[in-house]
Amino acid sequence: MDQLDRRIIAALQHNARDSTTRIAAKLGVARTTVHERISRMEDRGVIAGYSVVLREPQDEGKVQVVVMLEVQQKETARIIKRLEAYPEVKLCLSINGEFDLLLSAEAPRIEDLDVLVDELAEIPGVQRTNTSVVFGRRIDRS
Repeated sequence: MDQLDRRIIAALQHNARDSTTRIAAKLGVARTTVHERISRMEDRGVIAGYSVVLREPQDEGKVQVVVMLEVQQKETARIIKRLEAYPEVKLCLSINGEFDLLLSAEAPRIEDLDVLVDELAEIPGVQRTNTSVVFGRRIDRS
């Protein structure tokens, strides 16, 4: 996969219903080139399929935070099990560096997230937290 393939994939991720003609014009290449490359990526399984993503109306008014957790390594599995009980936690990633876990959480009000972060800090094995409020999504390919 080369740079052009990556650019085609990015265009499809932005709008999978865009025509090959329009994608080709945006990328400055021939329509047949885009069509052949998409077909090749589909044949090789790079592009596994296309889907529709629906926006849930209740998500529009939610506040989102990113919470970094430093945890005692031997307690990680138990802490993750506890995190599963919080419906506000939408994503938990294991990371390297200064922190061990990265959480994405959302709730209708910032006050709800304030309570959540306080509760997360009280979980045995959580050594410290660092929280940032999300102001907006600049790129979202999920």
